[in-house]
Amino acid sequence: MKIKLFLLVFCLSLVSSISFAQKDGAKSIISDKVKIKKYHNIEELERMPKGEVLALYRERNTVLTRILPYIAFATKPGVTMVTLGIPTNSDNIKALDNQLEAADDYVNSTTFFLNEYLPYADTRNLISGILFYEEIMKSLHTFNEYR
Repeated sequence: MKIKLFLLVFCLSLVSSISFAQKDGAKSIISDKVKIKKYHNIEELERMPKGEVLALYRERNTVLTRILPYIAFATKPGVTMVTLGIPTNSDNIKALDNQLEAADDYVNSTTFFLNEYLPYADTRNLISGILFYEEIMKSLHTFNEYR
């Protein structure tokens, strides 16, 4: 009975260590959090209360911050080091982890700043910014045409 229990525990720990090792190499270069639900037109944005416009502006800013530095690799979430053929050694995994952490810190810092200062921005300027950000995001769908 003790041998069966030992083998069961050993197998479970082996499986869990393998699955954790695979997760490190399979981290997406672009976060899965960078999706937007809808593009807007100027009429829709002008009808929205300023609070909603502020939220959209912050969301678009975050999405672009999480995508633009990496367009040489990918324009959508799901691309990993393995997908790109980058060796999944400890140095590369650590570099990716550090980069993703730095990006999180930057996004958090920028979001904090925008939360404090954006309410003072003119609503028309916010709407223009949102429309501009959305045009950039739409152009990412055609990025592969330049390759």
